[in-house]
Amino acid sequence: MTVIVQNSKMVKISNTMRVRKGSSHTKNLEMKIIKIITGLFITAITLVAAAANAQSPQKNITLESAKAVVAEVVKYAKSVNAPGGAIAVVDNGGNLVYLERLDGTFAAASEVATKKANTSALFKAPSSKLENSINGGRGALITVGHTFLQGGIPIIFEGQVIGAVGVSGSASAQQDEDMANAGAKATLK
Repeated sequence: MTVIVQNSKMVKISNTMRVRKGSSHTKNLEMKIIKIITGLFITAITLVAAAANAQSPQKNITLESAKAVVAEVVKYAKSVNAPGGAIAVVDNGGNLVYLERLDGTFAAASEVATKKANTSALFKAPSSKLENSINGGRGALITVGHTFLQGGIPIIFEGQVIGAVGVSGSASAQQDEDMANAGAKATLK
């Protein structure tokens, strides 16, 4: 059926019927068209939502895996005679899962390590990448409210960021990052 709205007060429906605008037949036809369009829109939204849910579910780090990450960091720290370090592991949402502070580490290192890990998890990138962006002239990044300091590394498992590890309080920022990298390479189940 063809619906043509003309400049006059008449609407031509197909080649056989003419009705005045505002008549009950025109209103019924308009309502049917609106219902069809609404139905198509709802169907499209439902299909998009179903496709999003069909994707593999987001994985998250477990407590067991977080402890394995920290164990690798501690092992590396001992091998390089690191003077200390706080090690924080967060989930993919940046929430603390496990924290360990080595003997001889200043107290605030725990908070800094957690914030480095949080930043890395949420940005899905090493925190040093963001620090380098700021040092390279992207000063506006500091207004975002995260800790853009070297030492946060994302933990990737089966191709997904499942969390991040942050280290603070070792001999240097580079050693913080090296320790975090060692932890991010832990074998996870």
